[in-house]
Parts: sequence; C-alpha cells; structure tokens
Amino acid sequence: MKNTFDMGATIIQSVALDDERDTLILLDQTKLPNEKLFLEIKSMKDLWDAIYELKVRGAPAIGIAAAYGLYLGTKESDASTYDKLYEDFKKVKEYLGSSRPTAVNLFWALDRMETRFLKEAGKAPEEVKTALKEEAHHIRKEDEEVCEAIGNYGLSLLQPNWGILTHCNAGTIATAKYGTALAPIYLGESKGYNFKVYADETRPLLQGARLTAWELKEANVDVTLICDNMASIVMKEGKVQAVLVGCDRVSANGDVANKIGTSGVAIMAKHYGIPFYVCAPRSTIDLKSSTGDDIHIEQRSAEEVSAKWYEKPMAPEGVKVYNPAFDVTDNSLVTAIITEKGIVYPPYSENLCKVFE
Repeated sequence: MKNTFDMGATIIQSVALDDERDTLILLDQTKLPNEKLFLEIKSMKDLWDAIYELKVRGAPAIGIAAAYGLYLGTKESDASTYDKLYEDFKKVKEYLGSSRPTAVNLFWALDRMETRFLKEAGKAPEEVKTALKEEAHHIRKEDEEVCEAIGNYGLSLLQPNWGILTHCNAGTIATAKYGTALAPIYLGESKGYNFKVYADETRPLLQGARLTAWELKEANVDVTLICDNMASIVMKEGKVQAVLVGCDRVSANGDVANKIGTSGVAIMAKHYGIPFYVCAPRSTIDLKSSTGDDIHIEQRSAEEVSAKWYEKPMAPEGVKVYNPAFDVTDNSLVTAIITEKGIVYPPYSENLCKVFE
C-alpha cells in the first residue's frame, strides 16, 4: 500500500495562485522565523526581485513561481495574434530567467511553459493564456506528487530513531508541499520513526536556522540547530546516521550543486562512514551538463557575509569578500540520489539517464 503523508495544519504553501484574482502569493522567506508574511506579486519586477532576493527559494518553489509568473506576465499582453503574443511571452521568459542562473528548475519550468505555448500554435491569445495557466497549475500539482514519492523512497533508506543531518532548506516551503530532503523526515514522523534532526545553520543566509529549524519545530519534529562548523563533532559523537540534502542541479555524472557548504558536509560524512543522500526531483537533473564544472555558480553580494544579519558590520570596511551561493559536491561523495522515480546509485553516468526512460 502506498504511504501517504498526514501533516495536518503544518503544511504551508509558499507559492500559490489566487485563482479568483489571478494574483501570485508568495511566502516571504526572508522574514522568517520572526514574521510569517505573504506577498502579493503585482509585477514581473516584483517577481524577479523575489526570486533574486530569496523571498521565494528552493529549486522547486522557484520553478513554480516562475511558471505562474510567466503566465501572469503573458496575460498582461494586449497582443491580438498568436505570433505577437509569442514575442511578448519570450521577453517575459528571458527576463525571469535572468534572476537565478544556477537553479535548473527555473529554466525547466520556463521551458516547459514554452513547450505548452507552442502546442497551442495558431490559437487565439486568450486561449493560449488559459492553457498557460493550466500548465502552471499542473507544474505545482506534479511537484506535490514528486515530493511525496521522494519521501517514500527516502524513508526506505532510513531506520527509526536515527539522527539525520541536513544542510540549507529543502522542506515544505522550498517546494509545492512536503519538501525533498525533509519529505522522508515528515513521512517518518507520521509513522513514529522518532528521528532526531540536526540542522546546519547554513551561512551566510542562514536558511537552516531561519527556515529548516523553524518549519520542523512548527511540525513538532525533534530538531537541534547547530553551527556549520559543528557538523564534524556531531558526526564524530555518533549522533548522525545519515545526511539528507536537496540540490539545485545534478550533472550527468552525478556531481551535485547545492547551497554553499554542502560539499564540506559530504566530505565529513565520507570520513565518518555516514551515507550522504541527495534528494533530487528529475527536474533538477541536467543531462546537458556533463560534470559539475559545467554548472554556473552564482556570486552574491559581499553584504550578505559582512553585514546582513548584524546590527553593525562585522568585517572591516572595504575588505574583499568571496560569496558563492553554491558549491559542487563530487559524485564520489554521494551515496545515492533519491528521485521520484527511484533511488539511483553509482555509476551515475550510466544510471541517472534511466530515470527518464
């Protein structure tokens, strides 16, 4: 019998379309954990800023937001012909695509919306717009199903009472529902697995502290927040039996791009003999990128490191800051990649493509 989640009121939708008003609603994740603020997106500039500034974050959630945004941006067009509408559509697509260059889900969702647009060739603009709205809804619904499947496969690798370490946030607010890396934890919680979760704070943007610790605590999951540089001692003390992380992109050889600091966690897990699992929807698998060297790593502002979370700057004025948003974990450090179609083991160059068959 298929396992299902029962999380009751703990589910929070971070991305939703108000159908009656055709308005995109986003949970502003930059305000958490102190304020639960939902934004009404009124323009493509608002959405671009929300994606870039991480008000909406998590690869699946970004893709869903972009899909709805592409529909809403196209809906604003007053084009009277299919061809003119396509010109306007392409402009919106290119603009939204410039917001986060590493998150493959963003481009996957935008490309899927374009595929749907092209399938409506020759139809009246209003019919095309309706089809785009329908496709965006499909993307959101499918993500819920993907996350639930990942949760089931992931839970099959875990045992009751295990300690689980996670980095960044790959939970309900990073997806349509349930999460990716946190999906097995939520499913286990509903079955009495009694996991003990250790959440890295995830500097410099503190997604683990602000988001993962917050949503797990909201769901009454046993969670302990640790600084990033405490992961090694927690592993050494035997408190961690598995690592679960999400990802923003997986290359064809199994190299994984995820939030900065992930590769260090993987290196430590390898040292201590702890399995390192990557929860990756197929939409994050980029077979066009041969290795992690082909993945563009976004560089973000120095202010995030030197001043963002402090009352006063905590670094000398003018000091050079290196602030890559992601790092790439070598495939040799990845025990398995958990997708909605099953668990993929090495050799990844041979086995990742099978999940698309």
